Amino acid sequence: MRRRQVASQIPAGRERGARSRAAGIGRGLGPGAGLRPAVGLRGGGCRTAGRDCPAVTHCPALLQALLRATMTGSLFKANFWCSDILSTVGYDSIIQHLNNGRKNCKEFEDFLKERASIEEKYGKDLLNLSRKKPCGQSEINTLKRALEVFKQQVDNVAQCHIQLAQTLREEARKMEEFREKQKLQQKKTELIMDAAHKQKSLQFKKTMDAKKNYEQKCRDKDEAEQAVHRSANLVNPKQQEKLFVKLATSKTAVEDSDKAYMLHVNTLDKIREEWQSEHIKACQVFEAQECERINFFRNALWLHMNQLSQQCVTSDNMYEEVRKSLEMCSIEKDIEYFVNQRKTGQTPPAPIMYENFYSPQKNAAPPGKATGPNVARRGPLPVPKSLPGDPDYSLIGDYSLIYQ
Repeated sequence: MRRRQVASQIPAGRERGARSRAAGIGRGLGPGAGLRPAVGLRGGGCRTAGRDCPAVTHCPALLQALLRATMTGSLFKANFWCSDILSTVGYDSIIQHLNNGRKNCKEFEDFLKERASIEEKYGKDLLNLSRKKPCGQSEINTLKRALEVFKQQVDNVAQCHIQLAQTLREEARKMEEFREKQKLQQKKTELIMDAAHKQKSLQFKKTMDAKKNYEQKCRDKDEAEQAVHRSANLVNPKQQEKLFVKLATSKTAVEDSDKAYMLHVNTLDKIREEWQSEHIKACQVFEAQECERINFFRNALWLHMNQLSQQCVTSDNMYEEVRKSLEMCSIEKDIEYFVNQRKTGQTPPAPIMYENFYSPQKNAAPPGKATGPNVARRGPLPVPKSLPGDPDYSLIGDYSLIYQ
């Protein structure tokens, strides 16, 4: 591992390469290591199209096969019923699950946006650090060139993080579009199911009202028959006639209410069958929609990991350029370059010799040696000479005065 070695210990002809790619990011994948395709469910690919197809979203044949398998199996449509004809607990459970799924997609979307903001801020801070903060600006020769490569590659890494932020925002936008598309699809099915539930509930209420009316008419008929039997010994024919009329009327009412009740029951049964059919269709649509959501969410997360791996690989390639430039550094060349550019001479200063104050000539420097500064006793002061036109001075010995 190059990054764990001291620069002076790196052989000049050593094989180069980003060690991290071989160390852990998608080992054994060759170029573009770390960018692993998303495989199908249970880790298998699709051979329906005659070749390996790693991602479900990129293979319509696999997606259709998956949807057919779920639609024909005893999944949503076989496990979300209730014995109560008015109950929608199974349907409500599916809707709640779908809503939670969209909520999870929204949370991942927000996560991507927040990660994008972090990457962008880090990239800009790194860019400012690279461009504004001095780092070895007085270095020379080979180490100076390595530092220039270092600054440039840090700048490139910062740009990569900014680019990654834009990529993450694009992925968040795709997740939002997918979430909104599924919301509209679900809404269409919900409108149909809400209408079916409303019609079923309304017809059930009418049927129950018809049943109550029918039962009441039956009780009225029974009372009328009992009244006729009780009045069999009555002498008043008018009263008996009234009782017979009432009985006949009650029988007619029973027949009418029975027909109405039977009609409502038949209508309710038709509506129930229609609702049941719509419920099965809705379950199939919702199950296919949930399969699509799980697959899309899974692949989006997989792609996000690939993007982060690609960022690591790209950064490592840039850092590898810095390591290459450091391999070209030469301590001897940098020292030699500094000497040639800044040398001041090759002769050191001579030693300072001792000179006796009273015998200056006895302490002359030996041959071939430079002498130090002359510190011998100086001679007598010169006598000033007068020039023509200068005033005359008196000498101390003659004690004369200046005169004009």
